[in-house]
Amino acid sequence: MSATPAPLNRRMIAAAVLVPVIAALALWAFAWPAARTAPHDLPLGVAGPTAATAPVQERLEQREGAFEIHHYDDEAAAREAIEDRTVYGAVVVGESGPQLLTASAASPVVAQLLQQAVAEQASADGARLRTVDVVPAPESDPRGAALNASVLPLALTGIAAGAVVSVLGLRGARAVTALVGAAALTGLAAAAIGHSWLEVLTGDWWAEAAALGLAVLAVGAAVAGLAALIGTAGLGIGAAVVMLFGNPWAGAASAPQLLPEPTGFIGQLLPPGAAATLLRSVAYFDGAAATGPALTLAWWSVLGLGAVLLGTMITNRGKIAPRTAPTPVLAG
Repeated sequence: MSATPAPLNRRMIAAAVLVPVIAALALWAFAWPAARTAPHDLPLGVAGPTAATAPVQERLEQREGAFEIHHYDDEAAAREAIEDRTVYGAVVVGESGPQLLTASAASPVVAQLLQQAVAEQASADGARLRTVDVVPAPESDPRGAALNASVLPLALTGIAAGAVVSVLGLRGARAVTALVGAAALTGLAAAAIGHSWLEVLTGDWWAEAAALGLAVLAVGAAVAGLAALIGTAGLGIGAAVVMLFGNPWAGAASAPQLLPEPTGFIGQLLPPGAAATLLRSVAYFDGAAATGPALTLAWWSVLGLGAVLLGTMITNRGKIAPRTAPTPVLAG
């Protein structure tokens, strides 16, 4: 019997080792944030006279690193901060007792967490806590499940768009046009489903469509750009970054501040996390705090489309044959 060729043996070993490594990386990226969910510098307001709010703030600060406390003069200022997405909630201390302001539209998980944490402190003081949902989640999606579920399809659509453009061999302006067109149509279709049909998005229809389309374009442009620069491997790298890191670190199911550091911060720099934050802002908060995630998605889109054009230029230059000097004719 002939021995197995050495290159084949190396490929077999590489496959046997690579698959468990990818599986371990995926489990780490998905399971670690889920197992370490807890508030990390979660923005929380405290409203009322300083003398009255000092004990409340002191108790909250005993949970080191859990909350980032913002002080407000009264309930109106605290409500405005919640609507502007500066804080997730606020404890208002007044003559009638403590009151907790939440925003389940920002995160049902955070709203429940704040209610439990503040209720424990109120019960220890013998006070009854009243809770007011300042910006409630829509009745058709009280737990935010639909918005959370939309992050993965948007990422997959972006990956598919980048892959299709690359596999079909589209280059330059044609590739850019195809990516922008696919993203725009996807945004319109997604808004029609989420807003008009399911009624889980309740903001401005066109703003939601633009946010959804921009999310798809950011991923699609990044994947296609990598493929244009480094070839087929770029498709795998782009898809891996989005799926292994962008999706589990997006914080869509809870909040970026509930993920272990630095995953929450990194997740907001990747398209899925920025898309989830942007969609919440335009769907439930009239566009408050939408600038940051919108710029993040715009940068991914611009850099990706620029890479597509650059890759086309490099390819075209490589196809141009170098000119050769004419062969001198020798006189006979």
